[in-house]
Amino acid sequence: MNRVALPDGSTVPALGQGSWKLGERGADRAAEARVLRLGLDLGLTLIDTAEMYAEGGAEEVVAEAIAGRRQEVFLVSKVYPHNASRQALPRALEASLKRLRTDVLDLYLLHWRGGVKLAETVEAMERAVEQGKIRRWGVSNLDVEDLEELGPALADCATDQVLYNLEARGVEFDLLPYAARLKMPVMAYSPVGQGGALLRHKTLARIAARQGASPAQIALAWTLRNEGVISIPKASTEAHLRENAEVWKIVLTPEDLAELDAAFPPPRRKQPLAML
Repeated sequence: MNRVALPDGSTVPALGQGSWKLGERGADRAAEARVLRLGLDLGLTLIDTAEMYAEGGAEEVVAEAIAGRRQEVFLVSKVYPHNASRQALPRALEASLKRLRTDVLDLYLLHWRGGVKLAETVEAMERAVEQGKIRRWGVSNLDVEDLEELGPALADCATDQVLYNLEARGVEFDLLPYAARLKMPVMAYSPVGQGGALLRHKTLARIAARQGASPAQIALAWTLRNEGVISIPKASTEAHLRENAEVWKIVLTPEDLAELDAAFPPPRRKQPLAML
């Protein structure tokens, strides 16, 4: 599996596992944890979660999945904007660590920008690094102007996690090139879209048939076509997880990419940052 370099020189798998909507139903948690554990077996050792997901429920599912295997995992969680202040962030972080049953996060992200000044959030993040509670910090759902506001601290920002898929390509106009210049990877959430509409598109179906793959695999392989992108799809079943893990066998041809560009045109001007 390809790996992506972080600004501090460490590397992570380019394909990880998301956990949005996990933990919402207690009866499903054991099965959800089994899927995540299978992902670890298949090399998908980056797991992304957040205190927002099922109000901590997803973190609890992740904890079950990584029990006894913490050293294998690059563990990412995110803090609510209203918990991103100098006083609240340490409390939110401790709560996430407790739910995840670990003493350190590999990466802690500001989930989106709220009313707390970015400089104050960075100060709290850097304090958590000094205390050994997190190894790195980053952001999510921040546009170029927001990143520029970080000033010198931007050099320590490990990633920007944003919505990126064939239906949401706006970040290609400015954010992806900006991040590439900084040698800062972008983490793509919802890489195969939401609701299934993208996966029913005739162009994806045609390319999938030609490649001997599924439409979801084509959409996911597309997000991974260039360096500097980490993709974090969520898998709801073991079959779905195995399908995701096979994406590395797919090599999109110039013809495939041209057809996808025709069906899902890249941006020609600045667009507002898309979010879910």
